Amino acid sequence: MGGDQTLASLLTEIRACTLCADALPAGPRPIVAASRTSRIVILGQAPGRRVHASGIPWDDPSGKRLRSWLGLTDAQFYDPDLVAIVPMGFCYPGSAKSGDNPPRPECAPTWHPPLLSHLPEDRLDIVIGMYAQKRYISDREKTLTATVASWRRYLPKRVVLPHPSPRNRHWLKKNPWFEAETVPAIRARVLEVAAKA
Repeated sequence: MGGDQTLASLLTEIRACTLCADALPAGPRPIVAASRTSRIVILGQAPGRRVHASGIPWDDPSGKRLRSWLGLTDAQFYDPDLVAIVPMGFCYPGSAKSGDNPPRPECAPTWHPPLLSHLPEDRLDIVIGMYAQKRYISDREKTLTATVASWRRYLPKRVVLPHPSPRNRHWLKKNPWFEAETVPAIRARVLEVAAKA
């Protein structure tokens, strides 16, 4: 991977990656989207079973809720010239007793640095869930909830979110401030960035 590698050739290389194929029960199918003009970057967890089957990122109930939180239409969300989709693990990691396995640890250290170097410096990073927080929020709080509750201090460059999975219904009920206060504010910031694209 040379420093002068084009984004198109890098994406081709990522989509052909078999780095951890032996550890993927469903086999490799890297899911990624990006453009040199992507002003919004979704840093999520890893594709689920449905996304692995369709090949379309966030093509599930989690994605529907995420688009609602961000205030983006499907057309905006799936336009790589506006939105880059860069999960912590590009492939479906298989299922665990409760939810899916963690993203493969090889993925982000291998592919994120060269990929993110092609994206605009004045972008908005949407940091979703614990794995993305651990990698991209160096000054995070002790818990995911506390970090999300501190959302104001990460703006205007970053937005921190819990995972929008239906499995997080209990978290959303327990933390009503998130949808009442945080979502409208982050939606305003996302739409501000989208309007300038």
